[in-house]
Amino acid sequence: MDLVLRAVVGFLFVLFLTRVVGRRELSSMQPFDLILLVMIGDLVQQGITQNDFSVTGLVLVGGTVGALTVVVSYASFRFPRLRPLIDGEPVIVVQDGKPVNRNLARNRITEGELAAAARQDRIGSIEDVEWAVLETSGRISFITREHARS
Repeated sequence: MDLVLRAVVGFLFVLFLTRVVGRRELSSMQPFDLILLVMIGDLVQQGITQNDFSVTGLVLVGGTVGALTVVVSYASFRFPRLRPLIDGEPVIVVQDGKPVNRNLARNRITEGELAAAARQDRIGSIEDVEWAVLETSGRISFITREHARS
């Protein structure tokens, strides 16, 4: 039972930590971000299992984390009021061709990162963007002025 409680605490800690750290799409992570994720995973695993390397422990912890993942996903689906807390909300980062600096700062996105994301979508300038939205996945969606009018 101790392992199950530790798994619940570890799961809730990781859920909380990912909400605090913010959104980053896996493909846009810097090497340091990726290494930090691996370190956190290892530290959480050590805190959950301690010195229990048994198959029973593996099944208990894996089952608990899997079940909690399903419960949280279902809660997000079933109870719309929980969705912003669990999944986050999309954030407008460009409006009428101008960056929304307050939202960029809150999500720790530089104008250079915003411009790079626009170039990846084949957009030459932020001024050509009607709206850009930081999605809950960490990806930035762009609607160009020409698409907004048609």
